[in-house]
Amino acid sequence: MDFELLLIILVDGLVYGSYLFMVAVGLTVICGVQKLLNVTHGALYAFGAYLTATLLILYFQVDWPQFGAFAVMLFAALFLGVFFGVIIERGLLRHLYHEDEHIIVLATFAAFLVLEDVLLLIWGTDPYLAPEPLGLLGSTEIAGLPFDNYSLSMVLLSAVVAAVLWYGLNRTQFGKLLLAVIYDRELAQAMGINVNRVFLLTFMLGSFLGALGGAYQAPAISVQPGIGVEVIVLAFAVVVIGGMGSIPGALIGSVIVGVARAFAVHQEPALELFVIYMIMAAVLIVRPQGLFAPAKPRTI
Repeated sequence: MDFELLLIILVDGLVYGSYLFMVAVGLTVICGVQKLLNVTHGALYAFGAYLTATLLILYFQVDWPQFGAFAVMLFAALFLGVFFGVIIERGLLRHLYHEDEHIIVLATFAAFLVLEDVLLLIWGTDPYLAPEPLGLLGSTEIAGLPFDNYSLSMVLLSAVVAAVLWYGLNRTQFGKLLLAVIYDRELAQAMGINVNRVFLLTFMLGSFLGALGGAYQAPAISVQPGIGVEVIVLAFAVVVIGGMGSIPGALIGSVIVGVARAFAVHQEPALELFVIYMIMAAVLIVRPQGLFAPAKPRTI
């Protein structure tokens, strides 16, 4: 294997890993704070892709600045994050926090199925294509192959999101509140922290990140039924590898999955999905809590 092929595999892996990170980090934020696996996250990704594709199609029918398409993506993700954050967290999860975690997972899975049907009712079964933003940033030649800068920008966007989340969690007052809730929910509430508000804001943030992943990916894919199912399975794999609730874990897990998938695609395409789940199984055997699982408080 020559250096050029390794470089192409690395670039492909980073691009794919960045796409997974945008979804997985929203999932791990919710999991870390609220201690629940939010299966509806896949539907939020799909809604982000569908709404963005629809708005972009309408946007490019009007003679407006082309780079305004990126503002359209951000608007779609923000709207969906706030809307579904309130609907799902206040309307469903708020009433289940004291139930067994398996009940919560089943409830979010049921909500996911409902949202998948809502997608079909609104957009039908036809694919939506909005590729115009792909050409706005040009392309770059790497190892003799052209890569569109739009896909490469996903790597930069993921790095910015990771840095902002790390700073927000470790250097801001709201981040300190989150850490208090993560380590001991009851004690945090006893100290005067409005845990319900923290949960709502956290779920809205996680929903925004999931929708942003779909919104930014929409121009690069054919937006069609089933994309939410595919991405939520891969995002769960990333979260399991990195560790539940760990933002650095989600980042490293995404890179591992992305590079492993790219290596399989270039060397043995039939093993594309097998490689991902093989890595997940190996990590679970060696370290069941994930590679970078946050430390748990000890009970004395």
